[in-house]
Parts: sequence; structure tokens; C-alpha cells
Amino acid sequence: MRLLLIRHGQTPSNVKRLLDTAAPGPGLTPLGQEQAAALPDALAAESIDVLYASTLLRTQLTAAPLAARTGLEVRVRDGIRELTAGDLEMRGDDQAVETYMTTAFAWSAGDTGLRMPGGENGVEALRRYDEVVEEAAGTGARTVAMVSHGAAIRTWAAARADNIDVHLASSRELRNTGVVILSGAPGEGWTILHWEGRAVGAEDSGIGASGPAGEAVEGADG
Repeated sequence: MRLLLIRHGQTPSNVKRLLDTAAPGPGLTPLGQEQAAALPDALAAESIDVLYASTLLRTQLTAAPLAARTGLEVRVRDGIRELTAGDLEMRGDDQAVETYMTTAFAWSAGDTGLRMPGGENGVEALRRYDEVVEEAAGTGARTVAMVSHGAAIRTWAAARADNIDVHLASSRELRNTGVVILSGAPGEGWTILHWEGRAVGAEDSGIGASGPAGEAVEGADG
């Protein structure tokens, strides 16, 4: 199965560099709307069979133009929502961001018992994401697109792909509407084919405009 993991478009909380993970979450900025509108053309070469989005508003708004172009129903699933920030929710200070991202990448490295302060642990976070991927694989679709979130995509991809390690995943940005493309199947393994760090439909407007979940992290390799 070809799996397209697409980060949502820019939100006001991304611009303010806040860890905003609670439902329903913010909508898109005008730039985020442009990014979402650009996705159908950016992914025109992909023959998408099934389209998913998380339960947070920003992913559904990002998926809407793609759904309109393809005629696909958006399957909304809680399992691919952003990693829950817990006690760090709506913080944007360096300490909070470092704790959030290093905890997430520790899960990718195998320390899944570690718990986000006041939030979920790695077992819970990876399992819920796995369940949606397994559901998608069970549809028999050849190409599946999931509009999800920066930290969730990077953490799951680093944990499940066999050709990328945590250091490499943590050092690569995933900006708004960036796409990570994998090939594989549950139980057989995954290989990353493409990692897009640039926003679709917009020029580089600075790391902070994409929010902490998509930033490169130094020293998050264990």
C-alpha cells in the first residue's frame, strides 16, 4: 500500500508556536487555506483511493479541497489526531516544546512507556495511529491519504519505517501541508519513499510559521 501522510495547513497556533492539540482545535489561517487549496494539484499524480482526516478541525479543512477534487468521502478518525500535549497544552516556551518533541521521539526510539506530562504514553499514541493504518490497509486500497499532524506523522514514521532512524526523522522538518510517502503494509513493515519538508503552495515564511511540531529537533535521537 502507498501511504501519504499529509500535515494540515497553517493555523493561528502554528504562527504563535503553541502546542495546540486539544479538540476541536483552530481552523486555518489565510495561508493555510491557500495551502489546502493547492493540495489537489500538488497530489494530482497520485491515484488516491481512500482519504482520512483526524478529528481536529484543521485536518478536515485541509482535506476538503482534496475530497472535492477526488470525490472521496473524508473518513474522520480520532486515532490520527495530534499527540496529546497534556500539561504542556497551549505552551510555546522552549522548555515545553523540547519536552514535547523529545518525548515523542523517545517513543520512536522504543521508550514507549514514557508518558507525556499529563498526557498519553507511546504505547497508546502509536497504537491508535496503527489502528487507523490497519483499517486503511483492510480496505484493499492501493493508495491511501491521511491528513494528520506534524508530531504524530514524524513520530509514527520514525517508529515504523525501516529506512529512517530517530535522529534523521527528528532533524527533518515537516512544514504545513508537507507530505511523507511510505510504501508497505501492517505486519510487513514500511519504507519511506519521500519526505517533503516544504509547505505546498507557499514560499518559506520561517520555521516559526509552521509551529513546533514540524521543526527540526537537535539531540532527539534516543
